[in-house]
Amino acid sequence: MAVPADPTATAFLLAESRRMPMHVGGLELFRPPPDAGPDAARTLYESLLRADEIAPLFLRRPHRSPATGGHFVWQSDPHFDIEYHVRHSALPRPGRVLELLALCSRLHGTRLARERPLWEAHVIEGLADGRVAIYTKVHHALLDGVSAMRLLQGVLSTDPDERGMLPPWAARHADADPAPGRTAWELPVAALRQAWALGADAAGLPSALVRTLRRSMRGEPASISLGAPRTPLNARITAARRFAAQDWDLDRLHAVGVATGTTINDVVLAMCSGALRTYLTDHGGLPAESLVAMVPVGLRAGEVRTPSTSGGNAVGSVMVRLATDLPTAEERLLAIHRSMADGKQALGAMSPLQIIALSGLGLAPAVVLPALRLHDVAPPPFNLIISNVPGPRQPLYLDGAELVGMYPLSIPIDGMALNITCTTYAGSIGFGLTGCRRTAPSLQHLLTHLDDELRALEAACGITPPAPTRADGGTPGAARTDPARRR
Repeated sequence: MAVPADPTATAFLLAESRRMPMHVGGLELFRPPPDAGPDAARTLYESLLRADEIAPLFLRRPHRSPATGGHFVWQSDPHFDIEYHVRHSALPRPGRVLELLALCSRLHGTRLARERPLWEAHVIEGLADGRVAIYTKVHHALLDGVSAMRLLQGVLSTDPDERGMLPPWAARHADADPAPGRTAWELPVAALRQAWALGADAAGLPSALVRTLRRSMRGEPASISLGAPRTPLNARITAARRFAAQDWDLDRLHAVGVATGTTINDVVLAMCSGALRTYLTDHGGLPAESLVAMVPVGLRAGEVRTPSTSGGNAVGSVMVRLATDLPTAEERLLAIHRSMADGKQALGAMSPLQIIALSGLGLAPAVVLPALRLHDVAPPPFNLIISNVPGPRQPLYLDGAELVGMYPLSIPIDGMALNITCTTYAGSIGFGLTGCRRTAPSLQHLLTHLDDELRALEAACGITPPAPTRADGGTPGAARTDPARRR
């Protein structure tokens, strides 16, 4: 029995190569409960193996053949091995955050095996302060960041005394495969019906496309960008990854937003704008024209059916000018706020499926140009992707272990060597910077630049920032990388 892959999943599967793995990831830090013994990591690992039955989503592996009409389908793995997917690792001494991020960088650069379900989880012990880390990765064809966040929230508890919790991949009573199995002969027909249904529902797509292209030609925010300036980050990448992470108090970003009449997401983009301006200046590659970021926008629940246990992707996007050509932090923030507001207004005139379709068209050049080896000739459609995924607001626990930090990992591609993704959690916002180890050198310096830009925004608003500190691992300004210091 098999289930046809939707168009977005198919695109991610087709775009994947050894140098461009198409999985997203997450690094979660847990503090064991007070009564935990020296084998806390082993206990947590064994709890993640505790699944009598696996949810259908986590049994799926991709397949295509002449019998499927050349279309990708999802098959259930009859030889599923939980101990292959859930692994136990340890850090070398001295067990700093530095060693943890280095391990996550190596794990994130390795492709998921397609003959197995496309996910892994690694329980990592050896941090000097006793915390336990869990690094997970799942193919973007299965889940987007918002769906993954909902799934995580669904399995953690707000009760620190709750025990015996099921892992994310364990089947629940209500779990079911979101689509019935089909014979090989029915799969091509089902794919055609799916495409026809999308076309019928998006009858207004041509006019929406025309409006979007007009906005792009006028330099206004839209789902499609007709070009961005080239930077050193917009070049061919290697398979090796580097991951840098840090978090900040959400109240600091909120205070800047209140003082300037902007949103937290605007402040996030402004922090990235100033950090990239400094980083590219240091590396001799700051263009005179503003950088353009693709900013994913999650669709509201109910607009498109994407329950977390069913997987899938339900996001649109806006191409935002980051105002890296403006000299001051406040000017950049206000310009970004106007750009985002205009982009959201444009999306408001479209249906959810039109948003998804046009956002897919906007992303297509970033995939097609490298595939045709034209990324060194044609200008990049945009310079990088910056995502902000909302997370839980209250502290959460896994079998009594408190979740004290969340940091997302994402997907660099040819022509776009850097991806910045943020996640909010319990009063903080964690930045995850994922880049090509060669094309985006000294990536960890961006953490310092992000902190400097937030301080510049606070200074412009007359807000006194906290004193700078140094985190475990010696990264300047990265105190929030170590959540144990704030709990």
